[in-house]
Amino acid sequence: MTVPGHGLRDRTAITGVGWTPYSKNSGVSTLELALRAISAALSDAGLGLRDIDGLVTHSVGDSAPAAAVAACLGVRDPRLLLDLNGGGSMSSAAVGAAATAVAAGQAETVVVWRSLNARSEFRMGGTGRAAPTLVEFQYQVPYGLLAPPQQYALIGRAYLQRSGASSEDLGRVAISQRAHAALNDRALMRAPLTMDEYLGSRWIAEPLRLYDCCLETDAAIAVIVTSAERARDLLHPPVLISAAATGGGHSYFSDGYADLSTSAARTMAPRLFAAAGIGPREISVAELYDAFTPLVLMQLEDYGFCAPGQAAPFVAAGETALGGTLPVNTHGGHLSEGYVHGLNHAVEAVLQLRGVAGARQVQGAETALVTGQPGYVSGVTSALVLRRDS
Repeated sequence: MTVPGHGLRDRTAITGVGWTPYSKNSGVSTLELALRAISAALSDAGLGLRDIDGLVTHSVGDSAPAAAVAACLGVRDPRLLLDLNGGGSMSSAAVGAAATAVAAGQAETVVVWRSLNARSEFRMGGTGRAAPTLVEFQYQVPYGLLAPPQQYALIGRAYLQRSGASSEDLGRVAISQRAHAALNDRALMRAPLTMDEYLGSRWIAEPLRLYDCCLETDAAIAVIVTSAERARDLLHPPVLISAAATGGGHSYFSDGYADLSTSAARTMAPRLFAAAGIGPREISVAELYDAFTPLVLMQLEDYGFCAPGQAAPFVAAGETALGGTLPVNTHGGHLSEGYVHGLNHAVEAVLQLRGVAGARQVQGAETALVTGQPGYVSGVTSALVLRRDS
């Protein structure tokens, strides 16, 4: 039987990455941020504007649309224009869509980006603007369930109760990732974080404290996807896209899911690894979507790195730190580097597989898992398996 997604394996590659500085106030539009990140990614790849023939982005309410970006770049008659509706859940899906288009011959060089002023302009759960278009949101409003920390607090509580994990276990996730961020000059938060500081930080929505929550950030990220064959003639060793998968369905809050402590990633993960032809034990480094600390523990289990209930001891043993068996969020993640809706995780994976991550380099890194938001609140998720070209 043919494995779905197998035909994509290693046929395309990420050949360029670019980003803008991370800040609390960029002072420019999301369109300007997008153009700057794309320019940096093209320069990194050794390509020019004339090489772009496909554009893909994803967004939640604050988009720099693909057509507008194409016009500003001077891309005439692009062969692929795609605007995906969704935040972090669609970050890996956007890269997967670009890879699929290249593998199918629809386009040759596709730029994928995420651009947002998530601190200075469109704050998630902020007031003074229209409610989200999710159908079930009307049923949450009467109960004050409005902002992401409130929604993820329900999920975090369910996970803690099921697994037996504690506040200290959540704290170890934040502390480990802050230690990684200290080695990353892009990161917004680089000062060491202690357990006392973590436990002493204010509640946002129990069981989530301040340091359990991602950093709202103004920034843009861009990656360039082309064929593996073409990438081998460019500036950097190709980072091959071994597999891309999407999963999930409708919102966990209104679709009859009885267990909030597991995510859509658990169902999707076997398809993803089958398409890549490897298993969890063959992953060198994992860049796991970390809007909130419980998601890291949940994904360690849902992607098969740990048995149910064993993620907290795994982190406590130092296995997710640099030098551990599975370094996780080596850039600091959304908790300490910055929140760019998942695409900054793909950039870090590329740097690790190129072997150019400096002091935070995972020695001998051959493969990387990059995940999008694992299935909350929209119920949709996506992920990538990337591989260093042999």
